[in-house]
Amino acid sequence: MQPDLLSLEMTKGELRRLIGLDPDNVFRPSIIKNRDKRLSFFMNEMVVAVALTPIIVGLIYGFIILPTIGSSILLGIILVISVPLAVIVGRWFWQRLTCPKTLTTLLDEVDQYHAVIKAIDIHDQLPTSENTETSITDREKVVAALQLIREDLVRALKTERILRDNKKLQTNNEELLVNNLTKLQSLQLSPVSGEYAQLLNQSLQIALDVQAQIRKIQSSH
Repeated sequence: MQPDLLSLEMTKGELRRLIGLDPDNVFRPSIIKNRDKRLSFFMNEMVVAVALTPIIVGLIYGFIILPTIGSSILLGIILVISVPLAVIVGRWFWQRLTCPKTLTTLLDEVDQYHAVIKAIDIHDQLPTSENTETSITDREKVVAALQLIREDLVRALKTERILRDNKKLQTNNEELLVNNLTKLQSLQLSPVSGEYAQLLNQSLQIALDVQAQIRKIQSSH
């Protein structure tokens, strides 16, 4: 990957610092549609369930089953099988109910942002990729758009976390609501051809969605 694209990527460590959570632990319906992310999510849930199972089984068996029924190997086996499933299902519903919708939407926008970066990287590697002056200029415009979007995403994620951690805080701070949409729209007015035109339009849509989420945050506080 070219250095300019590498500098645009938002790593898991950076996202963790921005949102105050492990992004892999944030439940998002969109994860279920992605095979790799779905597998990673369920593997993480299995690890949590396995870690909690001995504690829960021990408490149920020691404080409920033994005093009322007495020793029972069958009930012990049933608990060992059913408790992990109950933990996974319970965590699933709990995360769906408690995970901030704005945060999940913004993380989905981060995924789309990375998808545009990946598309540029693939285009760079194609043996038939044009290296004309026009193509280079078009690529530079899309990369410039992505840089502006990155700034907006960082700002939006910071804003979401600040207001999530401080529910009573009013969003009158104009710095939190500034965005690069005007600059992005001016880039779109410049003539861009071929695949880069599509990528620039995708970038603008991401910017519009991010701005909409910031406005939602503002109106809900």
